[in-house]
Amino acid sequence: MKNVMDTLKERGFVKQTVYEDELREKLATESVAFYVGFDPTADSLHVGHYVPLVAMKIMQEAGHKPIILIGGGTGKVGDPSGKSDMRLLMNDETVNKNVAAFKEQMSKFLSFEGENAAMIVNNADWLLELNYIDFLREIGVHFSVNRMLSAECFKQRMEKGLSFFEFNYMVMQAYDFLYLYQKYNVSLQLGGDDQWSNILAGADLIRRKEAKPAFAMTFQLLTTSEGLKMGKTQKGAVWLDKSKTTHFEFYQYWRNVDDADVEKCFKLLTFVSLEEIEELCKHKDERMNQAKERLAFEVTALIHNVEDAENAQIEARAAFSGDISSMESTEISVSGKNICDILVEIGAVKSKSDARRQIESGAVKINDDKVIDFNMVLESGEIVIHKGKKFHKKLILV
Repeated sequence: MKNVMDTLKERGFVKQTVYEDELREKLATESVAFYVGFDPTADSLHVGHYVPLVAMKIMQEAGHKPIILIGGGTGKVGDPSGKSDMRLLMNDETVNKNVAAFKEQMSKFLSFEGENAAMIVNNADWLLELNYIDFLREIGVHFSVNRMLSAECFKQRMEKGLSFFEFNYMVMQAYDFLYLYQKYNVSLQLGGDDQWSNILAGADLIRRKEAKPAFAMTFQLLTTSEGLKMGKTQKGAVWLDKSKTTHFEFYQYWRNVDDADVEKCFKLLTFVSLEEIEELCKHKDERMNQAKERLAFEVTALIHNVEDAENAQIEARAAFSGDISSMESTEISVSGKNICDILVEIGAVKSKSDARRQIESGAVKINDDKVIDFNMVLESGEIVIHKGKKFHKKLILV
């Protein structure tokens, strides 16, 4: 049987590890309890969480046990990694509501029943009960401030000012790993590569304090070929909840990825075989559109369902062909609004100034007619607004 480490590497997941040979042997010979942390900062997961979910599914199907750590305690501090500002804090009611939403979405990937059933734990259960002096004596003694200050996760915040409150985040996350090791025999933490310093700190704490093996593995972040994070649209994040990002918008996001990113997305976000992916992506011409359709369908079917994926595909093809009868429609009021207002409202552009630039460049059409007037007022009725080659939306104007 193939080692799960090889499966993850072949599909491009693995960015960094420590003690790789030892970890490979452990994964080949026993069921390993591993964990991934999720901050409960919204009532839905988003595309940024997608890569860890797929990896967790691969790990569980290989016989390993996933533990989902909800940062109800660390969330009260806020992870400074990659952040330029301190985040807003959450109350317990909000955390519990968000966790329930996460579990429903995660259930499409992970099994919460059986021998290696996934489980959800909340670090508020142990972090909020800590005695500060005891914590400093037992845990803080193992951390070098000089080493912490050199960590990548703190560098950006150091320029603007890093509070002592946030400086504790790495120590608290490392303690999470130690606690899970002691209670559930968790010996591996997984996460995005922007979490490398924090994850490594936890593995190092276990090896120092318990003199036992512990491992860290980070995944490639979901970025474009130009190094930009994927998962953002004019309207904001691409959410897994279809009440926040509709199945059509979700499908269209993947249908419109750059040609250079299609193969990477297939490997990280679907379970299509590597052989089939190679066949789908071997043509670097207009045939890549077929690969994009397949990618969009697979990802939408996984996150939503096959029916939503089929409907989104029909709507997308209708938008490109001009068959508005098959497109999903959105009803909006036109009272007191001009075309720029409407473009902003439907998420076609970021701002009214952006709308004017798009109109000026000839990128905006209503049905088959190019828009030329920034102050154009629309009457009630049914239209399709097109912006460039990738944005098409059917509207019922009232």
